[in-house]
Amino acid sequence: MMHRRHISTFISRLSVSLLLGLMALPSQAQLKMFRMEQDSVAFFRGFAVSFDLVGPAMLMLSDHGEYEGALRINLHDQWFPIFEAGIGRANHENDEVTEITYKTTAPYFRIGMDWNILNKKHGPNRMYAGFRYAFTSFKVDIIRENLPDPVWQSLSGFGIQDLSCSMHWLEVVFGIDAKIMGPLHLGWSVRYKRPLYHKNGDIGNIWYVPGFGTGSDDQLAANFNVIIDI
Repeated sequence: MMHRRHISTFISRLSVSLLLGLMALPSQAQLKMFRMEQDSVAFFRGFAVSFDLVGPAMLMLSDHGEYEGALRINLHDQWFPIFEAGIGRANHENDEVTEITYKTTAPYFRIGMDWNILNKKHGPNRMYAGFRYAFTSFKVDIIRENLPDPVWQSLSGFGIQDLSCSMHWLEVVFGIDAKIMGPLHLGWSVRYKRPLYHKNGDIGNIWYVPGFGTGSDDQLAANFNVIIDI
């Protein structure tokens, strides 16, 4: 009799365990479907165009600056290949130290990759880190008026036109994009720029390099972008 009771108790417990297991299956299936939905986000998510506002502001307030735009491809909201292009201008007259006038207008180009480093990749906002390889080839006019002649003790001047120069450099980028409404985003980025190679002709360091900035040493720069997702 006791043996039959043990068998009955065992069967009852086994039945309850199976029933609980069957009841748990729907929740596990739902979890699996949720994961599949997360993984089913398309790899190609469109692209975005952007325009920097810092460069034009510098042109209005100083004697150099840039007009710059970018095309960025969205891959799974995580990887963002990017191409940037712009035109840099400078009209630096009568430098306080050298009294040299420096003029140039030339394009520059950058290509690189950004990574979305937020845990929530598919959200409306993004935080990213990335890099750029940049290049420009440009010509400059350098003029020095009222230069004292050490022999004749008179004032003269000299000028160099269309001096060919170039520079290659790398940039490390950190930035944030915030959705405003619809496809409109606003974003800012900080950039560390490091020269790789530069050609300045025979006159020493160039005062301004389009897309890089003044001088030829490592630099920090910032951009504020208007971004439209497409």
